[in-house]
Amino acid sequence: VSPHSASPLLPFTTTPPQNHRRHHLLPPPSGPSSRPRATMSRRAVIVSTARTGLTKSFRSGFNNTHGAVMQGHAIKHAIEKAGISPGDVEDVIIGCGFPEGATGMNIARNAALWAGCPVTTSGTTINRFCSSGLQAVASAAHSVMVDGVDVAIGGGVESISMVSPVASKTTVTEEKLMSEFPALWMPMIETADIVSARYGISREAQDVYSVESQRRTAAAQEAGLFKDEIVPMKATMLVTDKETGETSHKTVLADRDECNRPGTTLEALAGMNPVRSKVDPSAFITAGNASQLSDGASACVVMSEAEASRRGLQPLGAFKGFAVAGCAPDEMGIGPVFAVPRLLARHGLKVDDIDLWELNEAFAVVPLYSMQQLGIDHAKTNVNGGSIAIGHPFGMTGSRMVGHALLEGKRRGAKSAVVTMCIGGGMGAAGLFEIF
Repeated sequence: VSPHSASPLLPFTTTPPQNHRRHHLLPPPSGPSSRPRATMSRRAVIVSTARTGLTKSFRSGFNNTHGAVMQGHAIKHAIEKAGISPGDVEDVIIGCGFPEGATGMNIARNAALWAGCPVTTSGTTINRFCSSGLQAVASAAHSVMVDGVDVAIGGGVESISMVSPVASKTTVTEEKLMSEFPALWMPMIETADIVSARYGISREAQDVYSVESQRRTAAAQEAGLFKDEIVPMKATMLVTDKETGETSHKTVLADRDECNRPGTTLEALAGMNPVRSKVDPSAFITAGNASQLSDGASACVVMSEAEASRRGLQPLGAFKGFAVAGCAPDEMGIGPVFAVPRLLARHGLKVDDIDLWELNEAFAVVPLYSMQQLGIDHAKTNVNGGSIAIGHPFGMTGSRMVGHALLEGKRRGAKSAVVTMCIGGGMGAAGLFEIF
């Protein structure tokens, strides 16, 4: 069938043979989600967003929390904020940078069930490294716009604490790719050092940027600007005695982002040694000008505009488009420089037409180079700080950025926002959103 056909989708009417059905399964859909609908002019809107606070990986609140719990918590509260029933959600699409271990076994489906969605709600996990959360929101929107889905969820989760130690021991390289593209397995911090040197982004500039990120986040926290998106969550933290190695458990409440350092000064950052200084004396990247390893989850409820109107809901904004672009793996940090122009060109826009930018701070060199090359105003970019201060759970960050851009944009009276980031392996991604 042509995607441009004016014919509506047919409702699902067939009933499986009786001996194939289970007593605990619901009958075939018969509510609004099964009505015929045209898809050519459907708009996808985001009606709610919810996330956990971000905790420091390995040594803080979520270091012993399964991914299904974090993501399920975010999904549950995003559904509640939207004022819908869990059974209204047709599909849950979750991004994860490392979908294995405690975030494996199709974490999207598992988290949906943990959140209280019925077994009739489906789920799929997708991976595009640090853009996984944005990709998930875009994919949820595409399902609404193209496939006639009325209600979907897009989000992201990462448990660096529980998965990274396992994943680092199980990585398997491939001979041909290692010969032709060895940087596919290069540590991200090394690619950031390469970009810094190759394009002349100084250590001082990166440190100055990082101090400002910390300042903005601290000011936003003080003003309570993250409260609308963070849903407090109790967790059982694993505590290890440094002297004896004995472990114990402690109940904690994760109700804020705890990774930032409000008192950060330029002098303090300048005194830090680069992480790779022993192998590269001219390295640039330190713990102070890179994103912080952290754990957390985010979810956005995505709905057709018509369905939101039928329910009397007030959306936060609309999904307008998504674009990706590739670049050399060893300079993956420049990915946004290629993805953003592609996105804007497809919508007849220029950089100056965008009111608000969320440009992921994987490393300070990433937004610095991207702003320089694209002509993006820093005053419009990461206005409440970014991953250097807030933290960066790889697969979750994109969804967090979407939610925050919509909420902050509404506070500022902004009409448009772009969420963009670099991606491991040599890519960039960018999403365009209209703010209501």
